[in-house]
Amino acid sequence: MAHPPSAGAAALLTPPPALPAQAPELRACGLLLLDGARLLPLAGVLEALEWASRLQVEAIYPTTLLSPSGLPVQCGALELRTEALKLGLPWHVVFVCAAEGSEASQEVLQWLREQALAGVALAGVDGGSAILAEAGLLNNERATVDGHLLEALQEDFPDVVWSGNVWEMNAQANRLSCAGGSASLDLLIAWLARSHGERLAQDLTLSLGVERPRGRDERQRRPSSDQRGGSPKLAEALSLMEANLAEPLPTEEVARLVGVSRRQLERLFKQHLDALPSRYYLELRLNRARRLLQQSSQSILQIGLSCGFSSGPHFSNAYKAHFDKTPRDERSQRAAAWRRPAGEPPSP
Repeated sequence: MAHPPSAGAAALLTPPPALPAQAPELRACGLLLLDGARLLPLAGVLEALEWASRLQVEAIYPTTLLSPSGLPVQCGALELRTEALKLGLPWHVVFVCAAEGSEASQEVLQWLREQALAGVALAGVDGGSAILAEAGLLNNERATVDGHLLEALQEDFPDVVWSGNVWEMNAQANRLSCAGGSASLDLLIAWLARSHGERLAQDLTLSLGVERPRGRDERQRRPSSDQRGGSPKLAEALSLMEANLAEPLPTEEVARLVGVSRRQLERLFKQHLDALPSRYYLELRLNRARRLLQQSSQSILQIGLSCGFSSGPHFSNAYKAHFDKTPRDERSQRAAAWRRPAGEPPSP
């Protein structure tokens, strides 16, 4: 005759209660909108944070729009966003969205300084870096801004290391900046990858419909001929370079085809792109090689030859000098990031 299990045996047979899943961390994001702030850069920030909240389980990024008067306007669809406001969470990051002519009151500048003292990350979007510079929060930091504002800001705020790159982020990831247009997507993908790994960057790229996120070392593309004083000759030279990446043209040949002297061409590049033609041409070729290493299955040698490098060692040396890693390192890191499960931090 079978005997019912004792209480102790029953306890052993009963599975332990399932532990509740760890709740995602709420990282409150403020978006300070100043007069003149443009919609496309703002939309890039909002979309990237929305998708990041959906694609990984570690953190949710509730967003709140802030007017210059400090009045919050809740935005976004995730239900947990309301919880962040109810809990009165401290800001994880504040994005300052501005454009040419945007101004901030002394009260707003002081509020930004207080956020910096509290350890809040600050990001200048489009022209927002000008506001952060005015508050004294970018001294001795690299920063970028929409290209047509660079020259004036270099004179007004010489303690800031201004660059013409698409985006900038310091080592602590607490000072960020980007140009206008879609550059906010590039910045957000890179910033979020710092916390959640390259796999999230891949997923964000697909979900946001971005062909590829631009790296921090890529320069802004200036309009060729608009009301901001662009140069048609420069635009023609850039088109020639982009059409001849596999067989690079000498600088003298580019100048001849454009119809200017070599010295005039160098002056145009220095004025508009803060680079010599030969250096800019090399960066174009290296950035194309980087995209192919990340996205194609071509061999490293094939990629080097298709980007105008005469041999494998020539390609490897130039790549390492520019990116501080070899083409083989680049491909290995991307492959490892793709194989790593979502949410798992990169290996030290």
